[in-house]
Parts: sequence; C-alpha cells; structure tokens
Amino acid sequence: MSAAFKVAVAQIASLPDDSLATAEKAAATLREAAGQGARLVVFPEALIGGYPKGASFGAPIGMRKPEGREAFARYHAAAIDLDGPEVAVIAEATAETGAFAVIGVIERDGGTVYCTALYFDGAKGLVGKHRKLMPTAGERLIWGFGDGSTMPVFKTDFGTIGAVICWENYMPALRMHMYHQGVTIYCAPTADDRDTWLGTMQHIALEGRCFVLTACQHITRAAYAADHESALGDAPDTVMMRGGSAIVSPLGKVLAGPDFSGETVLYATLDPVDVARGKFDFDCTGHYARPDVFQLTVDTQPKKAVREA
Repeated sequence: MSAAFKVAVAQIASLPDDSLATAEKAAATLREAAGQGARLVVFPEALIGGYPKGASFGAPIGMRKPEGREAFARYHAAAIDLDGPEVAVIAEATAETGAFAVIGVIERDGGTVYCTALYFDGAKGLVGKHRKLMPTAGERLIWGFGDGSTMPVFKTDFGTIGAVICWENYMPALRMHMYHQGVTIYCAPTADDRDTWLGTMQHIALEGRCFVLTACQHITRAAYAADHESALGDAPDTVMMRGGSAIVSPLGKVLAGPDFSGETVLYATLDPVDVARGKFDFDCTGHYARPDVFQLTVDTQPKKAVREA
C-alpha cells in the first residue's frame, strides 16, 4: 500500500491574452508546489487560453454581430496547439520536478477550440487529455464538444488520476465511468465559484469514495484586455471569478479550502488507505452496484467528421 503523499491545488489567474506567459506562470507555481513536496498539482479550467467570463461574443438568437466574430478570432488566436511552446513549458517543469500536473487549457484544433484538461506525468511529459464533453450554456457557442475517446485515467505509484471539467461533474453517467476506471484522485478543474460547488465536490467524494481536488481561478477584470466584453462591469478590481478551490477526502471531509481570498496554493496530505476505508460500506461500481437492474454502456471510440478508408 502506498504511503501518504502531498498534493496541491493552484488557485491562480490566467493572463487571458498571453497563453505563453500563463504557461510560464503555471510552471513557476508547479515548481513552487513541488518544492513544498506536492506530488500532484491541479490547475483551473481554461487557465491557458483563458475563460472569457461575462462575454457574449455578439450572438443574440438568430444573428452574429461582426464584433463577436472579431472576439472569437482573438480567442482562437489565444488558444494553444498541443505541439506548441506552452505545452513544452509545462512539460519542462514536470520533468524537472517529477510532479504530475492536471491543467485546464483552450486547445485549438483547426477552426475549432476545445476546453481541455491536459495530463503531464513527470519526465514523460504530456501523457493524455480530456476534452470537455458538454460545454455549458453559452460555452457551446465557442467550444467544440469532446467525444468518448478522451476520458482516460492514469495510474501512478500514489493513485489513479482522472479529470472531469466543471459542470460535466453533474453528468451521472460520466462520473460512473470515472469510478468504473478506478479513479482514486478525482480532479475537477472548474470555473464555478458558487457556494454550491463545494457541496457537489463533497457529494462526488462520497459517491466515488475518492479524493477530490477542485481548482478555480481567482481573477479580476484587470487581467483581461480593455476590449474584453464584460457583463460584470469594467472596474479593474471587479472579481470575475472568486476561487473556491478545495480538497476533499473520500468520506467528504474538507481537507483544504474553500478559499475565496485571492490567488493561492492549497495543500493537503492524502492517505491512500482512506479510499479502501471508504469503500468498506459503499462501492458504486462494485458491491453497491445492481447490474441486474442498471447497466451503463460507454462508447469510447473517436468520432471524426471525415474518415478516410
């Protein structure tokens, strides 16, 4: 059985118009956390590439305004390619520290951008990704939909790591698939800073009998460019997202956070035996399942618009 280990949740703000500078900031934070002994560092949703909080992209129902097209063109330009310098910067930091990192990015693939979580494993570098399956509300205008081919988990010597992004965490079937894959460290990069979010994270910890690490940005209007459309106002000190990052045990105990004070890094020491202790009386894909009544089928094949045969 693995020994106790330290983890970190990085509640930091992106530089929405400078993805490389954001990657460098994330790498510095990762080095700081690893220096404190963290084996795993989880970063917020859409950290690299930016979460365009408060923007409508000029799209009332039935029309698209020219200024919205310009806003999307800028957003597309700020997104990253997986063979680009931003990924290299994070990979260098994980190789240097040996840490595992889960980080939210806006991934560019042709003319479409995706809200993606990237997985980095020490010297192995980028080992996988998860594209958000279902963007929420207005996010569907600017982000493509992931498919079942990017829902992996990764086994390490301290646990099995998986990531589910923001309101995907309200999709019961997706959660069930993660539990089925044996996730013990469930990462939840998010942009949800509501008071209700912590309760959701505690529920998932109890349901999956896993550790839950959730990371949200703490970011103000000043971080965004002057031409960013903000329904929240344009005062530089307006808080666009207020954080609320946290770490929760398999029995729902809050080990760190939620923190709403500003940019910070939260730490906790996790005992992997707590997962087995929790599953003593509840294992939703094991002894508490009823496959004679309920069964879930998951299609993990990639769905391409064009297939060459």
